[in-house]
Amino acid sequence: MARLFGTDGVRGKANTDLTAELALDLSVAAAHVLGEVGLFKDKARPRALVGRDPRASGEFLEAAVVAGLASAGVDVIRVGIVPTPGVAYLVNEYRADLGVMLSASHNPMPDNGIKFFNTGGAKLDDALEDAIEQRMGEHWARPVGADVGRVSDDLGALEAYVAHLVSSLGRDSSLEGIKVVLDCANGASSMTAVAAFETQGAEVVAIHNTPSGLNINENCGSTHMDDLRRVVVEQGADLGLAFDGDADRCLAVDAEGNDVDGDQILAILALALKEEHKLASNTVVATIMSNLGFVNAMRDNGIKVDQTKVGDRYVLESMNANGFMLGGEQSGHVIMSEFATTGDGVLTGLHLAARMARTGKSMKELAGVMTRLPQVLINVKNVDKLRAGIDPEINGAVARANHELGTSGRVVLRPSGTEPVVRVMVEAESTERAQEVADRLAELVRERASL
Repeated sequence: MARLFGTDGVRGKANTDLTAELALDLSVAAAHVLGEVGLFKDKARPRALVGRDPRASGEFLEAAVVAGLASAGVDVIRVGIVPTPGVAYLVNEYRADLGVMLSASHNPMPDNGIKFFNTGGAKLDDALEDAIEQRMGEHWARPVGADVGRVSDDLGALEAYVAHLVSSLGRDSSLEGIKVVLDCANGASSMTAVAAFETQGAEVVAIHNTPSGLNINENCGSTHMDDLRRVVVEQGADLGLAFDGDADRCLAVDAEGNDVDGDQILAILALALKEEHKLASNTVVATIMSNLGFVNAMRDNGIKVDQTKVGDRYVLESMNANGFMLGGEQSGHVIMSEFATTGDGVLTGLHLAARMARTGKSMKELAGVMTRLPQVLINVKNVDKLRAGIDPEINGAVARANHELGTSGRVVLRPSGTEPVVRVMVEAESTERAQEVADRLAELVRERASL
């Protein structure tokens, strides 16, 4: 049987893959596992926080999750529509034993997902996820009477989270004079981003900030940035920021409408922390898919890069294990561990704008710290991922290609975590050279590892 949890919780098409019954069973199992390992034993019984993004399916899934938790004897606080990093922060702030976020992040509206956080607001490791799966469907003693969990609402929690975002900038971080366009993806940042930026004095133009439950991520947000580019130029804004549905990632555009990706954002923030002597061990964490231009830029500025497997959970694992302060992905997941336990798009955007205000530099100037090497990615479908990873001819071809590219490029072959797909990524000095190498390797993978 396939593992239920993926790289970021349990996700699927709502009411088909992710049903109310599954959500309820998961919540009961999570209540038992996380309630037992929670740190706050001073409470009479476990406490959970539940939040969601604006998807229509979040309404019935929230009801199922709350029912499961309360039936297992957990007191539940519903915090309404809030970003994923907001739930992570509030779990710690409210001394809860677990948190649940209902969201499929940047996925289209019909999808949804369930993400769990443990005490302190951290995502679960594999062992805890496996323990939850093992407890599903088991017989359990049901509490009755006064022992069942109670359910309450705390919509003021959103204000507490926004206050936390603003306080992360410190007292001398006015954004006055910065005009910013915010694309809220008709998602959870619609409830937080404008308030946070306006509190700091920025002039805000908000787009796609009227969630209906049906329009989340629809031709907007961090996966569809055409509207953002256009409005930034039309409005003469200094900066544009795009969030995804649950606001745990952030991408940017400069005043000319040029994209600023997660690698460039990470580079900007790494240099800022180094100047402030806050970059622990002079190291930033990135994944193996980060552009080689990022690695080169960090090296040129005396900053080490610790590269992990793809996924913000692996970035966070390295940060926690080594005490690093900053990490992220090209997709815009950026983790600033001084203020957050997970990627936080609005937090990232605030600190980007603050860097502009403090230095007086434009976003284009700041992003120019690194030069992105041309990158070509080919998804080779219907192949045996395991065979591709051990085939001597494929491995030999990859080694020869890396030798040919030298310090001006590289090759990464990565199996998909969920599909019979091998991703062939090549960086080189020119797009043509990268395409040539990628095409050659992709064809070899098809020949040697076809199903």
